[in-house]
Amino acid sequence: MPRFLTLIRIDEKNAPAEGPSPELQERMGKLLEEITKAGVMLDTAGLTPTSDGTRVTWDGGRLSVTDGPFTESKEVIGGYSISQCKDKAEAIEWTKRFLSLHEDYWTITAEVRQIAEG
Repeated sequence: MPRFLTLIRIDEKNAPAEGPSPELQERMGKLLEEITKAGVMLDTAGLTPTSDGTRVTWDGGRLSVTDGPFTESKEVIGGYSISQCKDKAEAIEWTKRFLSLHEDYWTITAEVRQIAEG
């Protein structure tokens, strides 16, 4: 079965400073348990803010290293999951369920991509 990487993109400037509410964390935990029991979830995690990140860039034959925060970024990757689904449609359905758990004040975009094998 194919594997899929889902990148969760958030607007870091407008996300709640305290992170997900306790209620959201509980809903996410229940869905994660369901996805895991279904044999779909392989790995998932949230990421620290961009202020803790570093970008390493190769451009024009030169490396550069830039510490966060990255002020030019509107959307940043806030988390990810790796799932194993029968097809992309199933991966998208799980992603839609995850996004719909969030309160209305969140702005989230999820990018679902199949992992190239071999």
